[in-house]
Amino acid sequence: MAEKEFSTYKGKPLVRCGDELYYGSMEERFVIRMQIKSKKEVNGLLVADKVAIQLLCTDPDLSPRKQLVKASEKNGLYLALDIADVWLERALKM
Repeated sequence: MAEKEFSTYKGKPLVRCGDELYYGSMEERFVIRMQIKSKKEVNGLLVADKVAIQLLCTDPDLSPRKQLVKASEKNGLYLALDIADVWLERALKM
C-alpha cells in the first residue's frame, strides 16, 4: 500500500477535513485540532475568521475530556497556525 502524502506546515503534517484542521502527527504524544468557527469574504474569497485551537493528547486510553490540554480562539487562520506551532513544539519537548 502506498504511503499517503500530507501537506505540511513547518515540517509537520497539516490535514484538513471540511472546517477542521489537524496539525502534527497522530503518532506523536500531542496534536493540534483547529476548527473554523466562522468565515468572512475578502476580495471574493471566503477566508477563516474565527478559529478555535485545541492542544490534544493522542493517548487513546484517556477520556475525551482529559485529552484536551489547552484551548483558545483566534481571529484568522494565520494567527491560529502560529499559536498552534508554538503550543505543539512546547508540548512535544516535555
